[in-house]
Amino acid sequence: MSGETSDAILTRLMSLHPKIIDLTLDRMHSILAALGNPERDLPPVIHIAGTNGKGSTQAMIRAGLEAAGHKVHAYTSPHLARFHERIRVAGELISEPALAEILAECEAANGHTPITYFEITTAAALLAFTRTPADYTLLEVGLGGRLDATNVMRPALTVITPVSIDHQQFLGETVAEIAFEKAGIIKPGVSCIVAEQLPEAMEVIERQAERMGAPLLIQNQDWQVWEEHGRLIYQDERGLEDLPRPKLIGAHQITNAGTAIAALRHLDTGDLEAAVTDAHWPARLQRLKTGPLIEAAGEGAELWLDGGHNAAAGEALAEALTRLPERPLFMVCGMLKTKDVRTYLAPLKPLATALHAISIPGEAATLPAEETAKAARDVGIPTWIAESLLQAITAIRKEHPRARILICGSLYLAGAVLRENE
Repeated sequence: MSGETSDAILTRLMSLHPKIIDLTLDRMHSILAALGNPERDLPPVIHIAGTNGKGSTQAMIRAGLEAAGHKVHAYTSPHLARFHERIRVAGELISEPALAEILAECEAANGHTPITYFEITTAAALLAFTRTPADYTLLEVGLGGRLDATNVMRPALTVITPVSIDHQQFLGETVAEIAFEKAGIIKPGVSCIVAEQLPEAMEVIERQAERMGAPLLIQNQDWQVWEEHGRLIYQDERGLEDLPRPKLIGAHQITNAGTAIAALRHLDTGDLEAAVTDAHWPARLQRLKTGPLIEAAGEGAELWLDGGHNAAAGEALAEALTRLPERPLFMVCGMLKTKDVRTYLAPLKPLATALHAISIPGEAATLPAEETAKAARDVGIPTWIAESLLQAITAIRKEHPRARILICGSLYLAGAVLRENE
């Protein structure tokens, strides 16, 4: 296997996926034992679960820690353009030689035993983190929490961002059922930062924390955050912080920033201003400034990218768009089969001039463009079907050269956009 690329190994690892999914952590514990239990040798872990805001919150915590001089490992998913984005070792994306070596080591340790792609790549990330010194480890849950592959160590702190409906086929049909899965990261005696929640989610989280003897630090009870005169104000029992508004756009980023600050305050370290001003998180209302797609849109247009894909994300996106100077909004939307297109698009209907539906290129689980178009028409958005991203952008340019073009609906589509736009 010497000299193999990480892509070749990752492709082979997909073939090990179990024929029947048994939702336990048994496979994870087995491969970690075969690797010498790297999860026991990590720098202090901050474990982050939730439906929306996990990635942004993690990015803000990392920005705050790094600005204070700390070395930080970070694990997140899914990736956008390249798998390497998932594993950041002491502040730097994992190199290709290091990734290929770690993946080969995990493959050899696992043998031909069935294991999911996420499980074995999570094991690879944990192993990579033990090979380079750092001060903290940030782990973002992949799906749920209780039975997620990242839920295999005792963290120094847990964080739960807002919980809402998503991934019902795996996590449950109600907010309470989904919150139960998210609350599975809560550990005995380990403090948990909790962002503002729906009452039914908070009830579940509080019950689990009581069962575990885990202190909770809850938004609007133990800490508050709000926007005032274009500034972010944070307050807890230690006092008030007057900070710049987050660089990431949208009212929901105020809650994410507050959650990150609460975590940093609990850790008693970190540069709070850097946390909100230096954080970068691609495909969350990200404006694209260069590349072939910008050229296709024309110099008079704006091109924006967002990977949100559920009802809460649609609401947050709609609010964020109202903060931008007014322009005609043309959406290019592609989604996965597992998502509820109508509830995602409904909040965006009052803002959208039109929508061009596309299938996500290279994605087997894409919702056909025709079905996305039907859902958009059902909520009242004028809609066309495009064969490709480029065709959609070209059509919009002809109709309105100064349009605000928003490519949205899926992180998988966002990844395709970033690859196509180099």
